[in-house]
Amino acid sequence: MVHESSPGDPDVIVIGAGPGGLAVAACLQQNGVRALVVDRAPHVGHTWRGHYDRLRLHTPRELSGLPGLPIPRRFGRWVARDDVVRYLEMYAAHHRLDLRLGVGVDRLDREGSRWRVHLADGTVLSAAHVVLATGYNNTPVAPDWPGLPDFTGEVVHASAYRTGAVYAGRDVLVVGAGNTGAEIAVDLVEQGAARVRLAIRTTPHILRRSTLGWPAQGTGILIRHLPPALVDRVAAVLEKVETPDLSEQGLARPDTGLYAQALRGRIPIQDVGIVDAIRSGHVEVVAAVTGMEGADVTLGDGTRIRPEVVVVATGYERGLEPLLGHLGVLAEDGRPSVHGARTHPAAPGLWFTGFTNPISGMFRELAIDARRIARAIARQGT
Repeated sequence: MVHESSPGDPDVIVIGAGPGGLAVAACLQQNGVRALVVDRAPHVGHTWRGHYDRLRLHTPRELSGLPGLPIPRRFGRWVARDDVVRYLEMYAAHHRLDLRLGVGVDRLDREGSRWRVHLADGTVLSAAHVVLATGYNNTPVAPDWPGLPDFTGEVVHASAYRTGAVYAGRDVLVVGAGNTGAEIAVDLVEQGAARVRLAIRTTPHILRRSTLGWPAQGTGILIRHLPPALVDRVAAVLEKVETPDLSEQGLARPDTGLYAQALRGRIPIQDVGIVDAIRSGHVEVVAAVTGMEGADVTLGDGTRIRPEVVVVATGYERGLEPLLGHLGVLAEDGRPSVHGARTHPAAPGLWFTGFTNPISGMFRELAIDARRIARAIARQGT
């Protein structure tokens, strides 16, 4: 549902109509601040609409609701992709958020005490505050393997993968051992791929999604503010109890701590079938890809294999440089150098949410950020 803007400029422009942007807009509204949400996609929750079919929230429903509207119980504990989209649509309608969809933002500029937001259709909007909520998974990262342009097999990025049904009977190599790569590998097995291999560069930590009803997210919340070294010691013991040793299948236990990896953005894999798939041999673990030649893929251990399809699950970039790279607010890795209820000294009134990958759950942290950002903006005034 899109509501017409009333005359005059909004107090705040929120860029991005995903869960983070919608949550901020709702919290601003609750604080008496008028916000306009802008997104290049024609619908809210665009990124979620494009995820693979089998995806569910890795965090339980009761810990994943956004401010002002819980996720309906009928969606179950582990909410499916399509129900996440339905929830975001319900959320925007429930809060009667002011949305301008189907038009992207080209550039932000500071002019005096206000921000000028240049839209792709030539419109220029003005506001005292801008919130960037375009998301952690914005721009797919393309691998730079030698020989890739001449590879004769099929290459598909995980962002374009929907279901393994279209790869039934085929030999598929999945590259990348995050949650996406692991789930796609399981999906391919379940959908009848003839052979599935999973190429791994950095050995991941693997945890059960829940144990005796206690979700892994609950542990992530509890340990978030503990010393990383302590968390790593405790996690190592828990992993040995929860996760079987897969060394004989080519996946040794990681030699870096769970929290140490998480702080670098490598969140543990939640086991929704990958452990059994590896133990049974349905998913074969192989070394990282180092290059391609014709129909062959070369691995880090010198092995050459010949998959028909390579699914690339090597992640995303934030894609913020074209929009605000000239403002001096981005770190070397392209992420915002400030986040949540803080602004950069060079860019007062510019806020960021959703650009971390927290072990305590993305939706939960988006909700926390939204409340904090809205309160900070309300205190500063517009």
